[in-house]
Amino acid sequence: MADVNTRIKPATLTFLKDLERHNDRDWFQAHKDAYDGARANVSEVIDALLERMRKHDRLSTETGKESMYRIYNDTRFHKDKPPYKTWFGGSIGRAKPALRGGYHFRIKPGDSFVACGFFAPEPADLKRIRVDIDQDLETWRKLLKAKRLRDTFGEIIGEGVKTAPKGYAKDHPGIDLLRRNQFLFRHPFSDREVLSADFPANMDNAYRSIRPFFDHLSEVLTTDENGVSVL
Repeated sequence: MADVNTRIKPATLTFLKDLERHNDRDWFQAHKDAYDGARANVSEVIDALLERMRKHDRLSTETGKESMYRIYNDTRFHKDKPPYKTWFGGSIGRAKPALRGGYHFRIKPGDSFVACGFFAPEPADLKRIRVDIDQDLETWRKLLKAKRLRDTFGEIIGEGVKTAPKGYAKDHPGIDLLRRNQFLFRHPFSDREVLSADFPANMDNAYRSIRPFFDHLSEVLTTDENGVSVL
């Protein structure tokens, strides 16, 4: 069982700051022990986060270690890219196919955040989402104006098409949502907040605020336009 008081250590942020200044393989290999310790620290904190999240969500990600991305950049097609990411990050999945949406986190000095939502919906899911926006725009407006969500994440973000998607008028009252290809939410954390013992709890609270939106989209994406289950 993870210690709910596990916290990010100052040495973890110090390692990332040093890596940004010395982003080369020789330096990294010489400081491999510091990297291993920092990565293990983040993994332990995410374990504590997962323990909290399992009390209110069903997750497919079992451990902090499993959630984390590799620190190595893919330089095969980008020779000028530095060999290492200067942050620790990862994703936490929900139990599919019934539960939709996903969680993301990044630990980077001066630019840490949690994010959640739908980063790259499959074409069929995006089509179904747009149908629901068209048919039930009032629910979407209500969900996105919810005080807890707005206090935590502010406005919805993400990429979209420049004009109206095929089949929808440019003056549709929900055109701002219909244009979206992504439905994302992002909440920043200062370095002081990241180092706080409350960080796992605050991450969990941020993720909790998206649940009404996730619950609605999970229902939408597991039913057809007539509300009949497709699972």
